[in-house]
Amino acid sequence: MKRYVQTIFLLFLLIGSAPILSSYMGAENGHVESKSIKFPYRQAGLTDRQAAAHILGRFTYGATPGQIDEVLKIGLEKWFEKQLDANQPDDSLNANLAQYEALSKDNKEIFNTYLDGGQIRRKAIKAGLIPQDSSGRIEYKERKEMIDSFMKANGYKPEGELIRQLINQKILRAAYSNNQLQEVMASFWYNHFNVSLTKNESIRFVPCYERDVIRANSLGKFGDLLLATAKSPAMLTYLDNFRSVASDNNNVNSEAGAKRLRELYAQQLRLGKLGDTSVLAKEIANKIKGFKNSQGLNENYAREIMELHTLGVDGGYTQTDVTNAAKVLTGWTIFPMNEEYGGTQIKKMIEKVGEDKLKEQGYVHDGDFMFAVNKHDKTEKVVLGNTFSAKGGYEEGLKLIDMLAHHKSTAHFICKKLAARFVSDNPPASLVDRMAQTFLDKDGDIRKVLLTMVNSPEFWSKQALREKIKSPFELTISTVRALNAKVTQPYQLANWINKMGERIYYYQAPTGFPDRAQYWINSGSLLNRMNFGLALASKRIPGVTFDLTALNNNHEPESAEAALRVYCKLLMPERNVEETVKRLIPLINDPEIHNKIDAAATKSDVSAATPPPASMTDDNMMMTTSNTDSKKTKEVLKEKLNRKKAPDYTITQLQANAGTNTMLSQVTGIIIGSPEFQRR
Repeated sequence: MKRYVQTIFLLFLLIGSAPILSSYMGAENGHVESKSIKFPYRQAGLTDRQAAAHILGRFTYGATPGQIDEVLKIGLEKWFEKQLDANQPDDSLNANLAQYEALSKDNKEIFNTYLDGGQIRRKAIKAGLIPQDSSGRIEYKERKEMIDSFMKANGYKPEGELIRQLINQKILRAAYSNNQLQEVMASFWYNHFNVSLTKNESIRFVPCYERDVIRANSLGKFGDLLLATAKSPAMLTYLDNFRSVASDNNNVNSEAGAKRLRELYAQQLRLGKLGDTSVLAKEIANKIKGFKNSQGLNENYAREIMELHTLGVDGGYTQTDVTNAAKVLTGWTIFPMNEEYGGTQIKKMIEKVGEDKLKEQGYVHDGDFMFAVNKHDKTEKVVLGNTFSAKGGYEEGLKLIDMLAHHKSTAHFICKKLAARFVSDNPPASLVDRMAQTFLDKDGDIRKVLLTMVNSPEFWSKQALREKIKSPFELTISTVRALNAKVTQPYQLANWINKMGERIYYYQAPTGFPDRAQYWINSGSLLNRMNFGLALASKRIPGVTFDLTALNNNHEPESAEAALRVYCKLLMPERNVEETVKRLIPLINDPEIHNKIDAAATKSDVSAATPPPASMTDDNMMMTTSNTDSKKTKEVLKEKLNRKKAPDYTITQLQANAGTNTMLSQVTGIIIGSPEFQRR
């Protein structure tokens, strides 16, 4: 199997192209009134068309054919206003998404429908379908049809199907939603309030988290968004706050209380005063069992809400503030959806006294969220100089979150992240300060903050143009949009996004993916990006169709060089593409291109598995990739061709499968993989 991406990249070096890696690295409620706003792009020397291209590049997943003309027709300011309102009709998209039934379900329905393998097996054992002994795993395989029938009869579905639907809908929304800014902001906020699918307990809560918490609040007030994330089962499980209880030896719900019971049980056994079968022994054992999910005070969420969600690492808080904030948030947990998460205990309490009585006692039930007053720390606490009196309850958490949402450090931290996403990796301090002041003055209104940003000269500065590098997801979706492609198998694209280094929903750390070019760009990732461009343009990715000649009004260029110039302008409108054309012409005109590609396909596995650092120079890359003897090259190629996983294709193989328009496919693929197309 041959990784033709490696070879294409090497050709840039072998035929004397300009440096590539360095070119990347150089690199109030409801309706928002903008009638009095006139974006200052002319002061920056931009034409109307250049400004339209810039605003589309930053606030959408890429311009579609003819979209610049559409924006100019209604006006940049009016277009942006409509995007801030996020109420453009999406009938076609919604009809497409209707096939994914999980998208219309609530947390409880998903929680009780989509199960992992262990849960399915346990339910099958409980139903007497398979034995519980060591042969159970064998029985499961042998009786798969029976298990499938059991799942169908009970309405159960595999968790993997839920994940696939989640990923598919994200790709389709990004590619086809008319409310592009909302989708971009939903992605930004999900990354900011990251919940990873690597945390098994959180998986089934993510679809509703993204739909009802993140997307629904993505252009509203920051305080509302922060509170919604804090109360979401996805965040409660991901950062473990649903298990956090008061560390009080007198509190039977605390880990300390459980520890005391264990010590008492062990002491009585040592003294011979307690038999394993006695009623008291069973009672103590049952109480200890009830503590299996209780770990006392858990500071994970309290730390991250300060460090990552609001104040920032330099926001002025201390470890004492973290500990006390964790105490404030004890008892913030999940309303039971079945026997899990204390469901049996809560159910008995509700049956015994009723929800109204529990409310009088201080319990709070709000959708999937529950505040359990019996697990709350009732001591006095001080966070950031603010005192929370003893014997408080749910209102303490509300006070803390509101305080964090409106803190000066939060305004600066959030606005700097927004500016880094939409302007440049290192946004000007003047712009961040202006946005932060709007944040504080307008109650954290995200739309007004964005309007301040786009109405600032720093946003339109020529230094900011094409300064941002696309993530693998952004590259993929912008390609789909630029080609006006129809996607019927979005998961095929997800596989390529993963291959290029961005596994959607699976970034394990609560930080979310870094939004900086240095994270995305190195020699290995560049090779995979070219690989993607060639595979897509040559129609080697199933479920993605497009018509290249239709993009050029059904006129096919007379030569590869003509095609290069035409399609550079079509795929990268309103850019000066002469430098890109100059770099690519030697590649497309080289008569020995196919032989060079095949001969140069060396060390591709090593570079992809362990890519060099982003700072590696082109000279170093030349040394790394060219000093390979022919014997080793043949061994590498032979080994690749014998692999059984999905192959990478050389240009020769691609052309054999691309139909009659091979030249145009090759040129388009190289443009997609070129450095300039990676910029947004």
